[in-house]
Amino acid sequence: MNSLTARTNSVDVAIIGAGPAGAVAAALLRKAGRSVLVLERQHFPRFSIGESLLPQSMAYLEEAGMLKAVVEAGFQHKNGAQFIWRDKSSAFDFRDKHSPGWGTTYQVERAVFDDLLIRCAAEQGADVRFGHTVSAMQTGSAPVLEVVAEDGEAYQVHARYVFDASGFGRVLPRLLHLEAPTGMPTRAAIFTHVRDGLPLDATDRNKICVATHPERRDVWFWMIPLAGGRSSVGCVAEAAFLDCPEHERESKLRALIQQEPTLSRLIGEAPFLMPVRHIGGYAANVERLHGPGYALLGNAGEFLDPVFSSGVTIALRSAHLAVKTLERQFNGETVDWQADYDAPLRKGIDTFRAFVERWYTGELQDIIFYPRQTTMIRRMISAILAGYAWDETNPYVADPVKRLETLHEVCKIF
Repeated sequence: MNSLTARTNSVDVAIIGAGPAGAVAAALLRKAGRSVLVLERQHFPRFSIGESLLPQSMAYLEEAGMLKAVVEAGFQHKNGAQFIWRDKSSAFDFRDKHSPGWGTTYQVERAVFDDLLIRCAAEQGADVRFGHTVSAMQTGSAPVLEVVAEDGEAYQVHARYVFDASGFGRVLPRLLHLEAPTGMPTRAAIFTHVRDGLPLDATDRNKICVATHPERRDVWFWMIPLAGGRSSVGCVAEAAFLDCPEHERESKLRALIQQEPTLSRLIGEAPFLMPVRHIGGYAANVERLHGPGYALLGNAGEFLDPVFSSGVTIALRSAHLAVKTLERQFNGETVDWQADYDAPLRKGIDTFRAFVERWYTGELQDIIFYPRQTTMIRRMISAILAGYAWDETNPYVADPVKRLETLHEVCKIF
């Protein structure tokens, strides 16, 4: 009997993807005593973008039993965000916010971070298989996955339920034709890591830096200080603005950085530590985040935009909520996945969406750089920037569109 058929291919929950959503879901399920199989087509560690976490994420890592490992990993501390446009600057400290909970987190190299999380899940008893690709799924009350190992051998996995945590791979949306229009413009990002070599007082390494292009408010840059004198740096714009041949990406990004005074000063000619990468058309959506025998977690369901670093937070929130809903179902309760999972998760996504949309119109930028901000409103905005997009005691969560429009009326004279 070969090694594949010797393994148990009948489990309580099969999870597609070993990124943060899959790892946290696996750990939470193992804490509940469920058998878990994680299927990941790549081998870890592997590069991934999205290095700046939000404090809301920390509660889920703690509940999943991963907090000690994350704290001890030596990642760069993070306590807020600094926004820059021309000669204007506005910093938010996530410890000073409307919502209770964590106010600090980390800026991480995702290759290290993601590998750490899935290793924690494996230590808790999850069966993790790298190099295994899901090629088809039979949906229903007893879903079946068709899987192909990297040596070409095919096998089936029978599960009581399936979570798709495949991120941008979007396995089930592709296989089951679940894609839906996003309503978001087609944007792209070019990015790399640099050896910044900055003196300690050059910038606040505990904050992500988000800088708007001096002439185009729909073009913005990130600089994410990482541990060891390394920073992630990138530019986001409409896809056509960044379009260029692969061999010209480095010069394109370098020229754009030099157009933004703060990043030009901080980064200058610092050496790029890897080829400049490109990701485009990343905004995604589906009609529903669940179906017969499955639920979509994180980016596999919907991804908005990287501007507020919400991706990992949405992923971990979805994992936590999906596991809680599934546990109720496994325990014999009647569960309405639309009401108990889809709608509550989308509430926070819609909050982030309202902020993202108004960032690109310039309305949110007017609010952020308004010189006479009240402490109370700053704390409400800070809470959402820290990831607390589901806290409906915050008026900017309860009704984000109306509140932001009203606030902009006050700020637009600036």
